[in-house]
Formats: sequence, C-alpha cells, structure tokens
Amino acid sequence: MTADNQTSRLAGFYNLSLSERQKRLTSVGFVKDADLPVLNGERSLPIQVAEHMIENVVGRYSLPLGIATNFIINDREVLVPMVVEEPSVVAGASYMAKLVRQGGGFAAAADPPVMIGQIQLLEVPDLGEAHRQILGQQDQLLEKIKHVDPVLTKLGGGPRGLEVRVFDQAEPPFLVVHLLFDVRDAMGANAVNTACESLAPHLEELTGGRAGLRILSNLADRRLAHAECSIPPPALAFEEYSGEFVRDRVVEAWAFADADPYRAATHNKGIMNGIDAVVMATANDWRAVEAGAHAYASRHGRYRSLSTWEVDQRGHLRGTLELPLAVGTVGGATRVHPGARLCLKIMGVETSRELAEILVSVGLAQNLAALRALATEGIQRGHMTLHARQVAIAAGAEGPDIQRTAEQMAAEANISLERAREILAADGAAQ
Repeated sequence: MTADNQTSRLAGFYNLSLSERQKRLTSVGFVKDADLPVLNGERSLPIQVAEHMIENVVGRYSLPLGIATNFIINDREVLVPMVVEEPSVVAGASYMAKLVRQGGGFAAAADPPVMIGQIQLLEVPDLGEAHRQILGQQDQLLEKIKHVDPVLTKLGGGPRGLEVRVFDQAEPPFLVVHLLFDVRDAMGANAVNTACESLAPHLEELTGGRAGLRILSNLADRRLAHAECSIPPPALAFEEYSGEFVRDRVVEAWAFADADPYRAATHNKGIMNGIDAVVMATANDWRAVEAGAHAYASRHGRYRSLSTWEVDQRGHLRGTLELPLAVGTVGGATRVHPGARLCLKIMGVETSRELAEILVSVGLAQNLAALRALATEGIQRGHMTLHARQVAIAAGAEGPDIQRTAEQMAAEANISLERAREILAADGAAQ
C-alpha cells in the first residue's frame, strides 16, 4: 500500500522531461531508484522468458508506458500505469481524475472473485430429471472437486455452487451446468477449466448424458466492479463553458449512447480505452475483459451504455460504471513480466479486487473525458494536438523539433505527414 504522505496530484507532470518524471516518481515514493531499469527497458521481459510464453517467438514488442495522475480511489492516492499507443488516453484520464478530486474522488467496490465455468451436457435422456438431480446433489458434486486446486483451496478459494440452464429448444437439446468457482487473486481461467474437466465425468454419470464443451465463460457477471463519482459544477467549467452547461451536455451525450447501439459501441470503446491500458500494464487478459464488458452491455437484450450519468440532488454531475472485471495479481504473465510486477507495485495493489476497483474508476474517468470533449469543443481539438507529435516523428522529427513541428501543425489546423515534412525542410533550410 502507498504511504500516507504520497499524493497522485503531480502538478506539471506532463511538462517534465522523461528523466524528470522518473525522478518525480521516486521523490514521492511510488517507485525506487532500483525500479528505473525496468521503466527504461533495461531490465524488461527477458527474451528467454518470452520464448516460453507463446509460440514461434522471434523477439519482443514495446509500447509506451505512461502514468495517469490525480486519482483518489476509496480515499487513497493512486498513480495509474497505462500501456497504450493512442494519444490523449493518459491525458484524458489524468485531467478527469483532477476534476473528480474536487468531489472527493472515486468510490469503488468489487465483488468476490467468483468465475463461471460451463459444462455442456448432450444426449441427456430426461432434461428435467437431470436438472433436479444435479441441484439435489450439488453438495456432493462440489465435494468431489473441492481440492482440484490445492493452492486456491489453501487460500480460501474453490467451488462455490452450481446452476443449471436448460436449452430444450436447441438442436440438439442440451443442459449447461454453471460451476461457480472462487479464484481468489488469479484471473482464474486455468483453475476453472481444470475444475470443469474434473466435474464433467461425475455429471455424465449422474445424468446419463455426454459432456461436450467444458470451459470458463468470459461473461464474468458474478465478478462485477462498480465505481461512482460526483463532480460539483464549478469543477466542470472551462473557457466559455459554464459548469452547468457542461454537466447537462454530458448527460445528454450519455442518453444518446444509452439509446442507440451505434453510439454505445463507440461510447463503451472510450471506457475500455482506459481499462484496457491498465489491464495491459499489468499483463492481464484484455481480450477477456473486453469480451465480458461488451457482453454485459447487452444483458438487457439490447447493447447499451455501460456507464450512467445524471444530475444528483445537489446539482452535481454523478457518474456510475459497472462491468465484469476478471483480472488477477498473481499467476500467468503477471507473475513473470517485470514491468507488470512494477505496475502493480506503483498502484499499491495486493488483491485482484483492489485492481478491479482501480480499473473501473479509470474507465469512468476515461468516459467522462470523451463525453466532456464531445459535448463541448469536439473530440478532435485535444486529440489531434497530441496526435500531431506522432505525425512529426513519422516525418523524421527528432528532439526539440518534435514538439515545435507538432505545435505549428496544430496552430495551422493542418496535421498531416506532408505538412510536417514541409516544416522540417523549412527549418533545415533556415539553419
């Protein structure tokens, strides 16, 4: 956990050089000097380890690691590592967290880490009788797989219950048994899949059916995370926009997303911009998190917004976000990747539930950043200014020329590779 005197409010962090940002992180105690080689890539994922993580390894691939500042989550100061290639994500999350601080920060909670494993049973002689038998012998069935993962059992995890779903209109008809399994601080895929494989023969014997698929579900709706925030209107005001104007336009923009799946897809993608970046920084499975989130957005029969924005009784802008977050702090790539371990250390998290609380808070901040921009000045103004730096680099700019070229393109509202080359050529001729 972070020390009491640490703060995520690192004013001017964006304007510092890379080495100055690293010194700032060490000065406030979120990282130590010994951690800097990991941040610099000098002690990153060893190629020998990478070779055994996936097939046909030929090298390593790097992405930028940034730090989102200003977060207060459950009254705790948190710096949030984010791995992402898209400009404006880190800046947007940081700035919205700064606004949310004025309302007390984010309040977040996460369910116990219960995952769902699915066992399909086909060729069952009597679906109804099989349904009754499974539920009637639930305790005995769970006892048979109680110690399928001794480590999880020792830590307090393991099987928690069974549910049965009947698909009698399918062709062919079948049953699906849901195994509810507490995976503690792991993401849990391997443990749940192993438990499903172990339980399947007992279900076959009990029902007279044949086990088909036996696999975890990424719709982890027993493992939800929830965050909320409340922002006073004065904190929302900027330039010519009053706080009340911004508040009301954000609510209108959210209503669009909640009503229209075409808008909701982009709206929820903005939420996942923030969540995925932290999931990647901790070497968790961002594909699983994405799949669960979008499936959960369709749980009412229509794809909708994952978040809600409204005006509360005090006139504040109140936001809430809820989605499944199956993430871990132990096991898999999280355990073997030095960068992932350092990112968890920076956040001061020790459990999967703490990590989920940070993720859902970041998602809510990222959502507000997009809605605020869309509802006022438009999404392109800030985004394209940051994008200009990438264009300048692609044109061959180096060192101070990167920022100078980007600023000139932004001022001209002409951010293109051709214009960047023209600016660089003119600078070269002037010298």
